[in-house]
Amino acid sequence: MDAFYAAVEQRDDPALRGRPVVVGGSPESRGVVAAASYEARAFGVRSAMPMARALRLCPELAVVRPDFGKYKAVSEQVMAILRSCSDLVEPLSLDEAYVDVTENRWGIGYASLVAKELKRRIHQETRCTASAGVAPNKFLAKIASGWRKPDGLTVISPGRVEQFLQCLPVDALWGVGPVTATKLRKLGIERVVDIRTFDAEVLHREVGSLADWLRRLSYGDDPRPVVAHRAAKSASSETTYAHDLEDMEAIRAELERLARETAQWLEKKHLAGRTVTIKVRYADFTTVTRSHTLSRATSDADVISSWATELLHRTQAGRRPVRLLGARVNGLVEEAFLQL
Repeated sequence: MDAFYAAVEQRDDPALRGRPVVVGGSPESRGVVAAASYEARAFGVRSAMPMARALRLCPELAVVRPDFGKYKAVSEQVMAILRSCSDLVEPLSLDEAYVDVTENRWGIGYASLVAKELKRRIHQETRCTASAGVAPNKFLAKIASGWRKPDGLTVISPGRVEQFLQCLPVDALWGVGPVTATKLRKLGIERVVDIRTFDAEVLHREVGSLADWLRRLSYGDDPRPVVAHRAAKSASSETTYAHDLEDMEAIRAELERLARETAQWLEKKHLAGRTVTIKVRYADFTTVTRSHTLSRATSDADVISSWATELLHRTQAGRRPVRLLGARVNGLVEEAFLQL
């Protein structure tokens, strides 16, 4: 979906149409941009940017508080449209999914025509636009989907894969963020295809186990299937505070609340987890995590919260102001399995 949250807000409020709009938190409370309309992006405003900076870039910016219930409802409409075409739909988030249309309910033989019909139905039912990438695999389809936004459609047929790869900068590769991209460019790797001929030993030394995966992608080879149902691997709750927390009792109470929220989610989903992890971000943005693995998986709120607060003693919380707290449980299994 194109600028999803912002597009929904512009759809529902005519006064916002054609204006630079962001969805996110208040600049006074350290809010960040969750989504930016294309009018806002023209000023350099981007997702995850501090709201205060966004307003400096574009003083006439309209800031809208997020309504996730509304976005979830639109997302469900979109996913239902995708599933009307194929059983193989793998959502990545509220506004993005992979769809394997090799065999589809509509009996359309060309993926490009399937994509056009999906885009048409999405716009007809939601009054929001989507961009689509059509390609032989996930890696290429993901890149193609962002190639001509908004309302774009990019098709990479098998015969065009090599031509497309020749144009790609190295930071287009799956798993290459800004830090890795900078590292690769320092090695002289500017394009995706440069990885093919680069010294394998040096590449391993610089990026570790990622090297083999990047080399594979440089040939356009991505064997990952579209997975319709993916089990949750972790559950978490976290909060960024408008004012730094300095009192240890307040920090402990907040972390206990977050841990119990996480436990409640596990209980609701009939899941249990073995590893309790806390996240602490100090006022200077330094972030640390501390973990403890239990002898058996649990969803017990008392157990999870007590271990979360115990882990605080392994941080500098109370001695350093805290900006963010989080509680996470990993190693999830179904509770029914535990009872066998």
